[in-house]
Amino acid sequence: MNGTEDTRPELAPEPPRREPAFNLPAPLVVMSAVLILIHLVRVYLLSPEQDAELIFNFAFLPARYSHPLADQGLAWLWSPVTYSLLHGGFEHLIFNLFWMVAFGAPVVRRIGTLRFVLFWLLSAVGAIALHLAMHWNDMSVVIGASGVVSGLMGAAARFVFSPSGRVSRQFAHLNRRLSIGEALSNRSVLVFTGIWFITNLVVGVASLFAVGGAPIAWEAHVGGFLFGFLLFGLFDPRQA
Repeated sequence: MNGTEDTRPELAPEPPRREPAFNLPAPLVVMSAVLILIHLVRVYLLSPEQDAELIFNFAFLPARYSHPLADQGLAWLWSPVTYSLLHGGFEHLIFNLFWMVAFGAPVVRRIGTLRFVLFWLLSAVGAIALHLAMHWNDMSVVIGASGVVSGLMGAAARFVFSPSGRVSRQFAHLNRRLSIGEALSNRSVLVFTGIWFITNLVVGVASLFAVGGAPIAWEAHVGGFLFGFLLFGLFDPRQA
């Protein structure tokens, strides 16, 4: 019995797929672009007088809230959020973008776009609320996304650490969310949180003695971190 010979060429095996080394959630890309664009407009398109006007109307100024709100404009209403979109310089902006990308990615992958936007708005308010309580009637303006970034760090601390203490860049968002009690008894979380608080305290105190530099609003960092750490469960769609 004669058989027929298969003369079809063999297909080469497909090369294994590689995960991109730099794969950010779209909301983080958009938010980064917004922050960069705002700063570029301020630096290259606005005059110094126009930029000063923008800062006055959109930066956070504690002294606003010790005066009758009816006697002033509406900046008191939106500045507890809009201050987080402004930065003091390219170094300030790049620093915040770096940490926002590092800790925001797992949070955004876990909670999605709409919850991320809501988290940004409320963590900005939560961060600056503690600063206001500590600096009532202060005339120093506060700008920067550091409070929100700190909130993302606090939120990430509730779920990014695996039982072994390691953080998986690709799968950290799938971990079970720790309760507050579990997080406070988890060694990895405690070490991370302790280092974070010590670093912010040292940097904040050091900024008070820096010549020619503006003091760092470390209280807003603490307010943001506590907001993210304590209230992340309200934003998390996954079961604890």
